[in-house]
Amino acid sequence: QVQLVESGGGLVQSGGSLRLSCTASGIIFSIYGMSWYRQAPGKQRELVATITSASSTNYAASVKGRFTISRDNAKNTGYLQMNSLKPEDTAIYYCNAYLPRDSANYWGQGTQVTVSS
Repeated sequence: QVQLVESGGGLVQSGGSLRLSCTASGIIFSIYGMSWYRQAPGKQRELVATITSASSTNYAASVKGRFTISRDNAKNTGYLQMNSLKPEDTAIYYCNAYLPRDSANYWGQGTQVTVSS
C-alpha cells in the first residue's frame, strides 16, 4: 500500500515559522516528484511548491521567498519550511508525490496550518 503522511501543522502567530513533513511508504520515493498544495476555506486548491526527482524547485508567487521545499530521499521524506507566515497562509496543506507524465500520483491526508493575526 502507498501512504503519504503529513505532519508539522499547527497554530502559529503571524511572522512565525512551521516545518511540514511528508513521509512516504510503498513507493520508490527518490524517483517521484513531490508537491505541496493547500486549500483554504472558500478557495480553490493551490499549488504551493514542487520539487522534482532531480531536485528542481518551483514556488507559487504568493510564497516565493518565504517557503522552501526540500527532500531527503534516504528518509523517504519531503519538507516544506514555511517562514514569515501570514494569516493568508491558513489552509490545509497536502503532500502529493507524482511520476512524470502523470503516470501515478498519491496524496497525503493533509495537515492544518493556522496563522493568527
